[in-house]
Amino acid sequence: MMPQFDVGNIGAYLYELIGWSLSLLGIQASMITFIQKLVGGLVLVNFVLLTPIFTIWLERKFLARFQDRLGPNRVGPYGLFQSFADVVKLITKEDITPAGADKVVYNIGPVLSVVSVIGIWTVIPFASTMVGANINVGILYSVAIGALGTLAIMMGGWSSNNKYALLGAFRTAAQLVSYEVPLIVALLVPTMLAGSMGMNDIVEAQSVWFIISAPIAALVFLVASIAEVGRTPFDLLEAESEIVAGFHIEYSGMKFGLWMLGEFAHAFTISALTAVLFLGGWRGPLVDQFPILGIFYFLAKTYFVYLFTLWIRVTLPRIRIDQMNDLNWKFLVPLSLAMLVMMSVVYKAVPSGVSEAIRSLVLFSANLALIVASLGLLARASRKLQVAEQVNIDMSRARAPANLSALQILLLALGAVAFLAIFVIATQLVLGLTT
Repeated sequence: MMPQFDVGNIGAYLYELIGWSLSLLGIQASMITFIQKLVGGLVLVNFVLLTPIFTIWLERKFLARFQDRLGPNRVGPYGLFQSFADVVKLITKEDITPAGADKVVYNIGPVLSVVSVIGIWTVIPFASTMVGANINVGILYSVAIGALGTLAIMMGGWSSNNKYALLGAFRTAAQLVSYEVPLIVALLVPTMLAGSMGMNDIVEAQSVWFIISAPIAALVFLVASIAEVGRTPFDLLEAESEIVAGFHIEYSGMKFGLWMLGEFAHAFTISALTAVLFLGGWRGPLVDQFPILGIFYFLAKTYFVYLFTLWIRVTLPRIRIDQMNDLNWKFLVPLSLAMLVMMSVVYKAVPSGVSEAIRSLVLFSANLALIVASLGLLARASRKLQVAEQVNIDMSRARAPANLSALQILLLALGAVAFLAIFVIATQLVLGLTT
């Protein structure tokens, strides 16, 4: 039977229409299901691969406005076709492989970085009826498949037979792996609040956005995710002033383009995950009657988070690697653990019959108290460091000779000249008397 057209749920309609059309050809039901999923997968893959073409232009224009520039404005209207020109340039450039490189691992690295990002999108719900795979361990799957990106960077740096690329790969282990700790702890909070690890279940549980109930978890997740991508201020994997270009220094042509595609797609992906886990995903007005609206709500929230990450990128400078490790192990990890314990205790302390609005308000108040306590501890630690630094300065001044003014130096010089003149005159007088 031909499916009934529903403009509010057009995605499900098209999916069923493909199955109905194939059934008319006498194709087996198992093959029809396979073809339906294949078509859906191709649409999803093309969305992930083509989105960076727009987001790169958006990022360049957005950063240009912050820096009082115009950005791309020559190729196409408002420079919209600049990214297409860049793609053509990368395709036509010569593909060079270093003589001493491990060619198999060297070629797999950039491909794996893109595949890891595409894999995450299979569990991200675009709408209530549009999700690639609605599995009940979506969060766990996204963390596991995202780790392939870390492995890809290490493969690319290790196999390039270049010391700078190898150093960039080593920094991967120090940065991307370490920031997984606060990221995973932050992910436990929406899992606890929703009572499920499924992405769609988490969205459905957000009658009140989780960013209100758990603002600390949202902040920790976003900061750790930016560090996972390796973007400013955490772009030490490819610090030009230190290691030329980092792990991808030996890549050229479209292989280099795949690294950039993976980075920009991953930056957009963390924005989508933040929108799903903390901003209600596809939820919005009239979404129950017209599920197609969920796509627009989801993309609007995703682009809002993406622009916020661009604001961070253009505002903050690159930090040192010791500062990066201190931020993670001395601040984010303790904060995330304290936040998890606090959220668990408060969540269980609130009676089950209380409305979601009251529960969210209580959790928000607990988060606010933890923020105030954290800022107080930071201020206290900062004062201790300032006192210790001042003590060191005072001790160094006590050991150093006193600084002399310009007048004092002039008087000392005149005194030395006068003493020398008197000495010369006295010596001549003594010599004259003896002769």
